[in-house]
Amino acid sequence: MNVLGIIASGVAALFITVALAKSARRVALRPHVPDEPGGRAPRAEALRRTGGATAVLGVGTATGLALWLGAADEAAGSVGGLLAGAGIVAALGLVHDLKPLWPALRLGAQIAAAILVVCLAGLPPAASVLAALWIVLVTNAFALLDHADGLLTAVGLVTAAGLLTCALVGGAPALALLPTTLVAGLAGFLLHTWHPARLRLGAVGAQFTGFALAASGALIQAAAPSGRAAWAALPALATVALADSALVLISRRRAARSPLRDTDDHIAHRLRRVRVTVPGAAVLTTLWAAVPVATGTLVYAELLHPAFLLLPLAGTAAAVFALLRIPAYAPSRTAPPRTGSSRTAPSRTAPSRTAAARRTQTSGVGAAIPAAASAPGAKPSAPGRGTPAARTAAGHPTVPPPPTGRPAAEAAAAAAERG
Repeated sequence: MNVLGIIASGVAALFITVALAKSARRVALRPHVPDEPGGRAPRAEALRRTGGATAVLGVGTATGLALWLGAADEAAGSVGGLLAGAGIVAALGLVHDLKPLWPALRLGAQIAAAILVVCLAGLPPAASVLAALWIVLVTNAFALLDHADGLLTAVGLVTAAGLLTCALVGGAPALALLPTTLVAGLAGFLLHTWHPARLRLGAVGAQFTGFALAASGALIQAAAPSGRAAWAALPALATVALADSALVLISRRRAARSPLRDTDDHIAHRLRRVRVTVPGAAVLTTLWAAVPVATGTLVYAELLHPAFLLLPLAGTAAAVFALLRIPAYAPSRTAPPRTGSSRTAPSRTAPSRTAAARRTQTSGVGAAIPAAASAPGAKPSAPGRGTPAARTAAGHPTVPPPPTGRPAAEAAAAAAERG
């Protein structure tokens, strides 16, 4: 496959993705889209959630057209296996976007698609097992990056560009077909998924992108010349995706949370907690990914010694350690200590005792106002006992009892003034 064929495939993928994404965005943002029956999510939200299907169709159509025209005759089986496996994973992701599926079912489909890729590529048995495990691991690692607007699209674009360069440098231009169309498709979709996202990759786009990157890297490594350090260079291209997965697993392990329950503990979530904007988090993560991608590409091209790969790996480890120090989970609500019956009984009777004390105090204050003072011939009250309160013909006082805590002398003086 020549360079002109690669360029033509990329241009076709770009135009198809842009046209489909623009149409899907127009339909998704239409204000009069009715809600689905049964109280389910609106159709507009479903269209936004499955917007990654436009990128999948653009990349898949351009790649399939190039295969049909014979652009990858020397590696048609490998490229066809790549496209078929990515299509299987994308189809299952589309179903998952519409109706969530069990994790075991999705994992089984990924394993089957990875086995299909390595079988059609004709890899040895030992290499096939390692390649299949690597494909499944990296596919899920990249899919987990779809937790912020534009994040996976930008990181996938940078990673696909590195794979494209490695394929061309390593003398396997046919294996550069899918990375080329993937770069073009993600570039055409980036504008729609950038913050604020009008369309999202969803599981269909995330699974397709992760599988295409993982499988392309595995096959490029298998086809690399023996003199190149492909065993160290190509895995470095997935550094950020693997770092995000390690960050999530370690933090959930420390917090005693389920590793399968997705929460706000990824890279972009932690950056948001230190007041980094959503576009800023995507840009920082993309720049982070660009460093190991560029280093791995230069090592694969034999322009740098493989020891230079330790620098981005050490920086990634330090970044993960720093991100782990940012709290990702809300503090757990601790229940009040439960005490015995001897301690809880006073607390339950406290309101009644308080009311009784108020009544006692009120009655005590009322006793300081002699009731017989208004009767004829009554003796005046003793000094310090207060002034008698005015009463009605029925004998009821005309002034209400003083509030709790008011001195008895002041209450009696107020009653005398009003009387």
